[in-house]
Amino acid sequence: MAASAAALRHLAPLGARLARLPPRGRAAGRLLQQRRGIRLSAPAAIQVTVRDALNQALDEELERDERVFLLGEEVAQYDGAYKISRGLWKKYGDKRVIDTPISEMGFTGIAVGAAMAGLRPVCEFMTFNFSMQAIDQVINSAAKTCYMSAGSIAVPIVFRGPNGASAGVAAQHSQCFAAWYGHCPGLKVVSPWSSEDAKGLLKASIRDDNPVVMLENELLYGVPFEMSEQAQSKDFLVPIGKAKIERQGTHVTLVSHSRPVGHCLEAAAVLAKEGVECEVINLRTIRPMDIETVEASVVKTNHLVTVEGGWPQFGVGAEICARIMEGSAFNYLDAPAVRVTGADVPMPYAKILEDNCIPQVKDIIFAVKKTLNI
Repeated sequence: MAASAAALRHLAPLGARLARLPPRGRAAGRLLQQRRGIRLSAPAAIQVTVRDALNQALDEELERDERVFLLGEEVAQYDGAYKISRGLWKKYGDKRVIDTPISEMGFTGIAVGAAMAGLRPVCEFMTFNFSMQAIDQVINSAAKTCYMSAGSIAVPIVFRGPNGASAGVAAQHSQCFAAWYGHCPGLKVVSPWSSEDAKGLLKASIRDDNPVVMLENELLYGVPFEMSEQAQSKDFLVPIGKAKIERQGTHVTLVSHSRPVGHCLEAAAVLAKEGVECEVINLRTIRPMDIETVEASVVKTNHLVTVEGGWPQFGVGAEICARIMEGSAFNYLDAPAVRVTGADVPMPYAKILEDNCIPQVKDIIFAVKKTLNI
């Protein structure tokens, strides 16, 4: 006991001295601690919801660049339909966080014009289903202007909002637009899954000089994810066009984006208990697609399953399969690639029918066993 008390008396002033040291001194102090056998833990990651991660990204970019502003329906005084912009109107005022009329074509046109004039608007759609009202502005004005002006007019704008199926909102509010917008040259299209994806991709999109479509998911907004110390930095960015391997595996490659990435990880955990190791790739970006990461994984696993919430015809999975077939990775496939998609029907309202129209964990497990012939 006497020895322990003496050690504690020695450590207390040591900690106080370290707190006063300059950065180089602190590093030297940590080295001294290690030499004396004191165990140091790594900085703890924190749990952050996707909603809060998006809010952080908007706050940091509004603060960093006075050209950035947010506009959309209910984004200001109501704090956003999904509370993504909570607190921003009070902090930045009417000129930086702007409530608009219920007129997507009108406020999207305003945003595109502002981008052409040198500002950096973030245009929020309450749901991407409503972006259909403004698709002429998104495609014909935003996406094509840089090309049509021979590169003399940039359109640095972000179109963001929830995309794909939610819960109980039926056919007109449940579409996935990844393939729609991913089809169009001139646009970049990103689709985050985790909180780090959401924060890093939104910040990178705002700083990009091209129009970016950011497809979020309403059902992920309230989901907490671990956020590393690096991702908590104001300088944290996720590069557009780079996929992430969420889980290493050797038997089959699962490629997905947005919410189905979580389903793939759940399926991989179940299959691991049966001896099947799945490599799970989170695309993060739809256009430009990081096909190199997918090819490298297929070369390793020799099997491919794509998973998406959208319709099957001309979808993201169809594009991945075509690119693999056209490239050298095709020679490494031991079985045909398999797609898991949403059902080829408008989304039903009844919950049991809705559940059967959206890819589930059991569907992914079935597809993996099919391609592995087990």
